[in-house]
Parts: sequence; C-alpha cells; structure tokens
Amino acid sequence: MASREEVTLSEEEVRSRYGHLEKMTDLVAVWEVALSDGVHKIEFEHGTTSGKRVVYVDGKEVIRKEWMFKLVGKETFPVGVSKTRATINIDAVSGFAYEYTLEINGKSLKKYMENRSKTTNTWVLSLGGTDYRVVLEKDTMDVWCNGKKMETAGEFVEDGTETHFSVGDHSCYIKAVSSGKRKEGIIHTLIVDDREIPEAVE
Repeated sequence: MASREEVTLSEEEVRSRYGHLEKMTDLVAVWEVALSDGVHKIEFEHGTTSGKRVVYVDGKEVIRKEWMFKLVGKETFPVGVSKTRATINIDAVSGFAYEYTLEINGKSLKKYMENRSKTTNTWVLSLGGTDYRVVLEKDTMDVWCNGKKMETAGEFVEDGTETHFSVGDHSCYIKAVSSGKRKEGIIHTLIVDDREIPEAVE
C-alpha cells in the first residue's frame, strides 16, 4: 500500500501556485467606461466565501480588501485623468447570488452614457497608421485626444465657431454650426486636413 505523502504549503506558496486560478474564479464583472480621456476597463473580483473585494482599473489594482464579513455593500474609486467617481454596488439577489452594478458620478452606467452622448461628441480616426480618439466636451468646449486635453484656439466664423488644434502635424478643427432646429441645437463637425470625419458611436 502506497503511503500518502502529506504536503504542507505556506500561504505564499499556495498564492504563487494557485493565485491565477483564484483570480479567474473570483472575477465577477467587467465594464468598459468611455470618458473624455479614453475608454477605461473596470474589473471586479468578489470572493463570496472570504468576502474578498478587488477592483482593477485598466489592469491596475486600485482596491483590495481580503476578508470582509459583509458580502454586500459598495466600493468607490476614481477613474481616469479627471478622477471621475465610480462606485460598484454589491447586492444580494437570492441565496448566494449577487448582482453588481456600476455607477459613474452617482448615475447608473447606462444613464451616465446616455447623458454623456448629449454632452460630448466623439470621433475615432487613423492618421499615418496611428489611431486617435478625439472627444469634444460641449459644455466647456474642451477637446481631448488620446487621453490628453488639447491646446485649442477658438475662432468666430460666418456661420458659427471653429475650435482649432493639431494632432501631430495635422491641422484639425471642430466646427460648431446651429442646426436651425431647437431640438437638435448645435451641430459639431470634426475637420482634419480639410476632410470631414464621421462621428463615432460609443
């Protein structure tokens, strides 16, 4: 009869050997949030036996709580350059089932994105083999490109305004023209090297 060898592993050895498995099984939610400085990936791990909570923003750990007796609750953390407030709500649905919802600036992700589509315009384009994501914040007229707020110069023209900036050695401007209709308001168009760029839907 073969004797069974008893193996004792330290917590560190267990973590290094099986940590990746634990990581995979505790990942309960992934969200993508489009902000002016880029699209951010939020991942949430919830260990329903230990109560462990880990939040990653763009692959970087921002919150880690190992032992939590309370399995429901919320975790709040900043996202992006402008430190936008994000909150993950953990609610018990039934028995051992949990529901995870993400709020951005106090609004559900869906409501936030709907509101954002009214207050921003986004364009995605490729110039010289590089992809660019240009965002206009309509309330402030701030222009962002690939996560950086751009230096801009505003100019009044015959039928509206132009906000000029450059991307690399390309001259760009966002033209703002009244639609003539109250419901539509102002129409914003991105022009790069005298070419109109279609708006992206996020």
